[in-house]
Amino acid sequence: MTDITSKPPTEAVLAPDVATPEVVPAGVPPKQGKPASLWSDAWKELRRKPTFVISAVIIIVMVVMAAVPTLFTSVDPRECSLLNALQPPSAEHWFGFDLQGCDYYSRTIHGARNSVAIGLVVTFFASLIAVTLGSLAGYKGGWIDSSLARLADIFFAIPLILAGIVLLNALGSKSVWTVSAVLIVFGWPTMLRLMRSSVLSVRELDYVDAARALGASDWRIITRHILPNGITPVVVYATITVGVVISAEATLSFLNVGLQLPAISWGLMISVAQNRILEAPHLLFFPGLFLSITVFSFILMGDALRDALDPKLR
Repeated sequence: MTDITSKPPTEAVLAPDVATPEVVPAGVPPKQGKPASLWSDAWKELRRKPTFVISAVIIIVMVVMAAVPTLFTSVDPRECSLLNALQPPSAEHWFGFDLQGCDYYSRTIHGARNSVAIGLVVTFFASLIAVTLGSLAGYKGGWIDSSLARLADIFFAIPLILAGIVLLNALGSKSVWTVSAVLIVFGWPTMLRLMRSSVLSVRELDYVDAARALGASDWRIITRHILPNGITPVVVYATITVGVVISAEATLSFLNVGLQLPAISWGLMISVAQNRILEAPHLLFFPGLFLSITVFSFILMGDALRDALDPKLR
């Protein structure tokens, strides 16, 4: 019989590469990833969109210009000299001078305050009215829904510019707050319709029924469950509305029924320049350029938000 002597192996046998599970101490719950929300996903997508980034930068610059115009110019827009009347742009005065000999660059910068302020104020309060009444109409239904829908139809049937002309002509004062109030009165119906339709589609979802079954109040259901998931269309439309309102203010001022001198706004500057287009084209070009860029930026941002927040468009 052959004597077989077992010898210890000279090389260790390597086990296959298997991932070692993480050891979790007793009593410590395992880590769970936080579920991504619609807004976080939209933000990740928006950061990669050049149109959103460019429009956001322009809007931020315009808002800062409206809030603190002295950051962009130290010249008093009301310091004028008739000796400089209608002088064209130069190296010292980039935008030239207006009819009264005021520095046109300074007036264009300060003109952003009234124009942008009216756009933001009107959009904010119109959105607030629309979200409140639209949520109430869509959630409650019945006679409340019917009454608010008919009220919105009445205001929706009146053109915004025509209503502004009639009301502002009837009012004596035409300040920033007067123009804003008139535009707010007629600026909410479309957003109310959007909010109502969104609430109607959200209120029948399972998580709303679950919250109702658990005894949550109507206020809690609307504020915690319906609004965060139903306000997206209004946010998109409100962004575009800022640009529309700025254009409406400029139109009313151009027609001499909006802001009045000595106020400074892009619409007023364009109104004054209309009779001197050939003689001094810079009077129309610069405020018109700032107005167009601002309105276009808000429209671009609204389109980017719509694409990012609508899952069907991804």
